[in-house]
Formats: sequence, C-alpha cells, structure tokens
Amino acid sequence: MPIRHWGRWIASALVAFLVAQFLWSLITNSRYEWGVFAEYFLSPAVLRGLVNTLLLTVISITGGFVLGTALATFRLSGSPLLATVAWWYIWLFRSVPVLVQVLVWYNLGYLYPTLGLGTPFTEDFWLVSFPTVQLFTGFAAVAVGLTLNQAAYSAEIIRAGIISVDQGQLEAAAALGLPRRKRFFRIILPQAARAILPNFFNSLVGQVKETSVGFIVALPELFYTVQVIYGRNQRIIPLLLVAVAWYAIVTTALTIAQFYIERRYARGSVRELPLTPPQRFRQAVAALWRRLGDSPPSTATEKGHDS
Repeated sequence: MPIRHWGRWIASALVAFLVAQFLWSLITNSRYEWGVFAEYFLSPAVLRGLVNTLLLTVISITGGFVLGTALATFRLSGSPLLATVAWWYIWLFRSVPVLVQVLVWYNLGYLYPTLGLGTPFTEDFWLVSFPTVQLFTGFAAVAVGLTLNQAAYSAEIIRAGIISVDQGQLEAAAALGLPRRKRFFRIILPQAARAILPNFFNSLVGQVKETSVGFIVALPELFYTVQVIYGRNQRIIPLLLVAVAWYAIVTTALTIAQFYIERRYARGSVRELPLTPPQRFRQAVAALWRRLGDSPPSTATEKGHDS
C-alpha cells in the first residue's frame, strides 16, 4: 500500500493556490502598467545602464579575484608581515559597508588633491602627476570600491578552498618529487576549485546587485537609470520592474553557467553526475509514457554523465 503524505498534499495545494493567486493579480491588476514596462524594457537608456552594470561587474569581480588570490597567498605564507597585512586588509574592507567605501574613493581628492610619482615621502611629483578629481570619476570610484571590497571576500573564499585539500596528498606529491608549481596546478587547484566555485558564483551574483551603489555618485548604471526615468514620468512600479527583470535575467544566466561548471568539476568526486535539465525532462517524459502503458521514445535510461 502506498503511503499517503497528507501533509505534503495539503502544503502543495496551499502553495499552488498562492502562486495562482499571485499570477492572477499580475494579469488583472492594471497598476502594474505592463505597457509602460514593455516600452522601457529595451529602451536605449536602460540598455546603456545595463552595459555599465555588466562592465562594473566584470571589472570588479576580475580585479577582486586577482587581488584576492594575492591576499590569500599572503595569509598562507610563512611571512608574519605579509600574513598580518593581509589579515588587516580583509578585516578593514569587510567591516566597512561598500556604499561608504565608494563615497570615500569618490571624495579622495579632499585628502589628496594630486596623485603621482616622484620623491618618496614628499609631495614632489616630478615624474608624473594627475588631479585626483580627474582620476576618480564616478565610474572609477565605484569600480575601485567594488574591486577592493570584493578582494577581501575573495581572499577568504580562495584560502578556504586551498586549505580544504587534504594535506596528505600534498605530502605524497612532495615525496614523489613533483615541483611546487605542478603540485599547485595539478593537485591543489583542481580539488580546491570544487570548494571555490559555489562561493565564487555566489559573489558574482551578489556583485551584479552591488553595482546599484553607483546611484550614490549619479553613475548611470541600471538602477540609477530607471530612477532618473521614473523621476520624470512618475511611473515608479513599472520602471522598477524593468530593473528587477534585467537583474533576474543576468543572475539566471549566471546560475545556469554555475550549474554546468560545477557539474564539470564534480567529475571524479561523485559516482554519477547530476542530470542536466534537458536530461531530467526527457527522463520525465519517458516515465510518463511508461505510466500510460506505451513504449517510451527512448528505452535507454538517462545517465548523469557526458556522452
């Protein structure tokens, strides 16, 4: 006799009702103004803001992980000075909100009116010099703030991935006489990547949304752009929905990429790789055909490995 999960059925019915109610309100509530949403979804101004958002994400996540790798190396090094400096850097940038960091960089010219190269410990910039306000524009301030903030988190992500590798494997590789470089790239990095990748993509998704702090310096990224538009036409909700939709599209694309990259790096650590969405769909269709008493389109069982 099959077990009847009454609680599961009741919860499923309740959730289905709430979802249906929400979808019904999306269709029937005229205050969403879907016509205004469609008008601005692909507007040139919104697309330019989206490009700035993606550009800031790429710059900050790339620079953050490069600098974070160096900081993680310092934390794991035998030098007390490097380890201490890296620890204080991580502590400082994780303690200060990224919005405050962006404002500090944007107003750096108040502390240092001129930046350049010259005689150390003096303000004699005889080699090259620039006015600080010209260097730290709104875009540069946001990019630098996001990059340095991301580096602090990336350093801990990378350090955690490296120390997760069993030390016995490193000792065995050293005993076999493998050079230090091969030990890192052939043994440590492939195994550390399985621990690093989920946190990396989590930071990447978060970084897409963190770019919205650019509004504080009037940088025309996605969020600030829709703010300017609804400030003019007072269509607040449809314009906010435009931003919500674009953020959701970008993060969905990153989530899909995360699934396939993690699936690739899972080879060798699991007996069977998780099924991809197309494989799950074909498996569900085959199971439905079998329940109906007909022959499934394919009698072969879907396996979670690469063909």
